Amino acid sequence: MTATKRVLFICTGNTCRSPMAEALFRKAVEGRNDYSVRSAGVAASKNCSCSRETAEIVEKRNASIEGFKSSPVAETLLEEATHVFTMTRGHMAVLEDLFPEFSDKYYLACEFVDIPGQGLGADVPDPIGMGRGAYEDVAKVLEMAIPAIVSYIDQTTPREP
Repeated sequence: MTATKRVLFICTGNTCRSPMAEALFRKAVEGRNDYSVRSAGVAASKNCSCSRETAEIVEKRNASIEGFKSSPVAETLLEEATHVFTMTRGHMAVLEDLFPEFSDKYYLACEFVDIPGQGLGADVPDPIGMGRGAYEDVAKVLEMAIPAIVSYIDQTTPREP
């Protein structure tokens, strides 16, 4: 059976935040065949591995990122997705400029969760060059956001018979 809920996470280079979101989301919906998840970047090169820190943090949480390769955002990915979650308002603005026809699918990753000290709709911070602690902070934000994302999608997407 083909997944009816096709989630796409977007960041800049598709080597840190969005692959981490992809792996943590996949773990959150493990065993559910109604979901598929991918990630891409608005300024990504093709076929790069995720960052070492991302891989370590994901593995520490027993989520899999094995075989991951980066991908630039493309019309076909957006067309296939039912829901597109960006890490920042800037990423969303780029998507809206380049692919306005899919704007009804765009959400902020933290749109449905109140991040302490930042509120609803906070940007997921960019950890590049900030050390392992910054990657841990990203994982914590995503671990707060993902259950709210799953809940939103489940509540707003019709169930298969």
